[in-house]
Parts: sequence; structure tokens; C-alpha cells
Amino acid sequence: MAYRVNLRSRIASRVLRRVAEAPYQQEDDIFRLAGSVNWRAWFNTDNTIKVETVGIKSPLRSLDFITLRVKDAICDQFREATGARPSVNTEAPDVRIHVFLTERHATLYLDTSGENLFKRGWRLEKGLAPLRENLAAGLLHLAGWNGSQPLIDPFCGSGTIAIEAAHIAQHIAPGIARPFGFEKLKNFDRGLWRQLKTEAEQQRLERCPVPILANDISGKACGMTSQNAKRAGVEIQVSMLDARELRPLSDQPGLILGNPPYGERIGLRHGQEVQSADSSAIPDAAFYAEFASTLKKHFAGWRVALISNDMNLPRQLRLQPKRKIPVFNGALECRLFIFDMIAGSNRKD
Repeated sequence: MAYRVNLRSRIASRVLRRVAEAPYQQEDDIFRLAGSVNWRAWFNTDNTIKVETVGIKSPLRSLDFITLRVKDAICDQFREATGARPSVNTEAPDVRIHVFLTERHATLYLDTSGENLFKRGWRLEKGLAPLRENLAAGLLHLAGWNGSQPLIDPFCGSGTIAIEAAHIAQHIAPGIARPFGFEKLKNFDRGLWRQLKTEAEQQRLERCPVPILANDISGKACGMTSQNAKRAGVEIQVSMLDARELRPLSDQPGLILGNPPYGERIGLRHGQEVQSADSSAIPDAAFYAEFASTLKKHFAGWRVALISNDMNLPRQLRLQPKRKIPVFNGALECRLFIFDMIAGSNRKD
């Protein structure tokens, strides 16, 4: 199950395997809990490790101290049994151990993923504020897109949304081109893993069955998108247009999904390459009014989904959203505003 979820989940961040849990009152309780796990069944002294601790309402004074104590418990177990201990590597460890503390309860996990799952292995080029790949996949899911309709991203940046959409449409497993943490564990079943990857490869379509367009007014962004799409193994259309000049890709209605320019990204809308982030910059009302006019005039029957931290975006577009879904872009609280475009009847009073 861990192999399959790591390979195929487009939305998960990590897949953790619980190895121990117990109530606690003080640091020594967590040290004893860590010492009760048979770590030698999972990895060897020649593997490097990293311990990370997260707490919610934990009464303990220092989570860093808990991290140190858990590491000590693991190393003490190896040293007593073998005379040697695994080394710590905080940058690229073989094995990651996660400690999660609530107010009264401690849980220890082995990380089967390794690097965070949004790292698909294809992104080298990125803009100032790129969407994470699993967030882009989540937005596509929330917007109801299933890979059978045309898709346009009007503000593509480095192309994450369009590339994730192409992966969905072509049935490309998101983890097919990257390594995972479970490959370093002692119980790794190489034959089973090879079988799961072969099954995934056999389901892959050679070409995208629907038109997908990544658009941006910035030539630099379009170049990044083209390079990322090539590395991701997908062919998508890339155009350099003002979003107000976009037109449908075909007679079949589809989805427009995008991250409109705001804050540090606003310079791109004016055809300028952004040199620094300016969180106070706000798109002018004329742009949104004209963009909404384009949507109503040319995209009747399409669904439009826009993610923004500007809660007044529907008012600026003068459109009534069908849904407003809270989402987080990193630590930034946003909304996914979903509009169904019906010619002449979607105006907000």
C-alpha cells in the first residue's frame, strides 16, 4: 500500500508508517517510547538518519530537545547491539523519523516517501511563487476536472497546473520518475516495486487526449514552462498572450484554472520581468473587468476556477462564484473561486 500510494497519489504530501505511540508527561517518556521500537528491523548503521519533531499544544519546552532525545534513543539501541551507530544527515538522509506530539500523546513514524511528494522529479525551472505540484493536482480535483475536457491556465508561471493536468490526462503516475524513502529500508521488496512501476507504465498514454494550454504574458515564464513540460514528458501548448486575449481551444467547453497575478506576480501582467517581490502590489480593477468580459464573451459553457488570497476577487470580476473553497498555498490562506460561465447571466450586482 505504501508503494502504491507514493507512486500514484497526486495530492498527498507524505506517506508515514506509524511504528509506536503512547501517552507522555515528560521528555523521558518519549525517550523510552523511542527506545522500545526495534529500529534494527528497519535499517542498519550504514544508513543515515534524520529526526523531525512537530507538536500541537505540547507542554514540553523544547521540541529540538525531543528531536535530540529520540535520536539518542535510536543510536543507543544500535550501539548496545552492534557497537556502532547510524550517522545523522539533515540534508539528504536515507531514513527519516517523524515525532508528532499532541498535548498528551506521542506518535513515532517512519517516512516511506523521503523527499516531499510534491517533488515529482521534473521541475528545475520555477518562478517567484510557484504552486506546489500536489496543490495544483488538488485544485484540478476540486474544480471537477477529470482529464477529458480542454484546459487553459491563463497565468501559467512555470507551468505546474498545465503539466499536472497533462499527467492526469495521460495517466502518468506522479512518482514514476523519482526515488522514495522506502527503497532504503531493510524490508524493501524490489520485485514488487518493479511490478507496480511496470503496471503504471503500461497504463500511460503516449499523447495527451485533450488540448491543454499554458499561457503567460511573460516570455521568461513561457520558456520555463516549455522546459519543465519537456522534462515531465508531456506535450502541451504554450502561448505568450495577455489573458484578456485568450480564446477557446476547441468547440468543446472545458476548464480555465489559474493563479491570477497578485502581489509579487503583478509585474508579469505588464510584460515586465519581476526583480523583487512587492506584496503591496494589487492588479488594477480594469484588468479584472476586461478579463471577466473575455470570459463571458468567449467562454460560455466553460468552468473557471481561480485561486487567490484576495477575497474580493469575485467583486473585482463582477462575477458570482458557484463555490468558494478555502485552500492554503504554503502558509498563505487563499480561496479557490469557481464560476460556471453562462453567457450574459453571470454578472454580480
